[in-house]
Amino acid sequence: MCAESFPDPGLAPARRFPSFPPRSPRRKRGFSSVRPARRRTHGGIGALAFASLVLLASGACRKAGVPSARPSDTGLSSDQLKRVDALMTDAVLRGDIPGAVVVVGRKGRVVYRRAFGASQLVPKKLPMSEDLMFDMASLTKPLATATSILILVEQGRISLSEEVRDFVPGFGPPPDAEGQPPEEPVRIWHLLTHTSGLPAYLPPTEGEGGPLAGDIESLIGGSATTSRLAVLIAGLPRTDPPGRVFRYSCLGYITLAHILQHVTGRSLDEFAAENVFKPLGMKHTMFAPPPNLRDKCVPTQLLGGEPLRGIVHDPLARLQGGVSGNAGLFSTANDLAVFCQMMLDKGTHNGRRILSPLSVERMTEVFPGASFAGRGLGWDLDSGYASCGGDLFGPKSYGHTGYTGTSVWIDPETRMFLIFLTNRVHPDDQGSIAVLRSRLANVVAASMVGK
Repeated sequence: MCAESFPDPGLAPARRFPSFPPRSPRRKRGFSSVRPARRRTHGGIGALAFASLVLLASGACRKAGVPSARPSDTGLSSDQLKRVDALMTDAVLRGDIPGAVVVVGRKGRVVYRRAFGASQLVPKKLPMSEDLMFDMASLTKPLATATSILILVEQGRISLSEEVRDFVPGFGPPPDAEGQPPEEPVRIWHLLTHTSGLPAYLPPTEGEGGPLAGDIESLIGGSATTSRLAVLIAGLPRTDPPGRVFRYSCLGYITLAHILQHVTGRSLDEFAAENVFKPLGMKHTMFAPPPNLRDKCVPTQLLGGEPLRGIVHDPLARLQGGVSGNAGLFSTANDLAVFCQMMLDKGTHNGRRILSPLSVERMTEVFPGASFAGRGLGWDLDSGYASCGGDLFGPKSYGHTGYTGTSVWIDPETRMFLIFLTNRVHPDDQGSIAVLRSRLANVVAASMVGK
């Protein structure tokens, strides 16, 4: 699903100015229903045990190209980071989440990495593991779609001010009451900043999990390919003129995936793998994981009585075979650490350049043409969805969330990143993490005690 902090994509509000979304209600499942994989609370972990966790993180992260260090080596407090253990353990015991993986990095080093709770509750309980693949949901937008679009900009194949209707005929606001064309056409940057005037999602229809394949395919006259969906989206009524109102929209990113395919002749999964993930050595980051990797995927919501495992949770992405501009990417905490460090290193990692320094700067600052939105190009800095960054990280920090319970937050000023992966939608889409994300970010930010 698409709206990052709301149960139904259609409930995502228009935001003219930054504001915090309402807190999701917590559902109590009882203390005995979920237990962490390794029951260690904050108070029970001594310095030696905590150092052992750091050493375990060292071996795992070195393989992906991100070296590790003790927190004190990077100016972070080990005692403060121990609070993460208590925070996560409590959340699992309350039933807010089945489990989680948390990774913290600073100054090019991973200083904390640990799994909590269960990866699956039904049909049988399975422990969470640090190397499992998560459904990234809307983290697909910055990691794959926006990054790929900026690569096209660097290659001179598109510019952000180009009109979307040049790639999707008929795309744009309808004529006014007098039949005159709108003053401002929809441009590529409108799609990236969620200011295009598109609705949040396609209207839900009857059936479990959102729009039914038959309903969509009857509208587009065939199978739900990205190109056919883009044509359908082009004809939808607009909620607002472009560039006036921030309304988080999955449909804009589906359109961006079509533009990329139109320009390159490659699908988003192919282009992102070739130009982003493979050069970075992110071996467990991909769309539509093959059957032999399904057991490595954390399951999400029950559908037809069985949990979705290695199959994307988002209904529109499922209709496209698991590859979509708004959702569909799967990844691990270890791979995400590589991507976050690449962003902190201005687009390069281990000698491989993915983006230019200027592209990273433009992506991660509030876009001037839509300053009211609080969004960069794919990334969130100060919109109503940015509460996952907490209260202590500075105004230059940025990140994104995913509906399934994933999030990353990156702060170039402190040279820190926080990766928080959960499967909060398992098994019944009732997990609550809006407040937990913010509290976790505050605990991690407060661990910085040295330069």
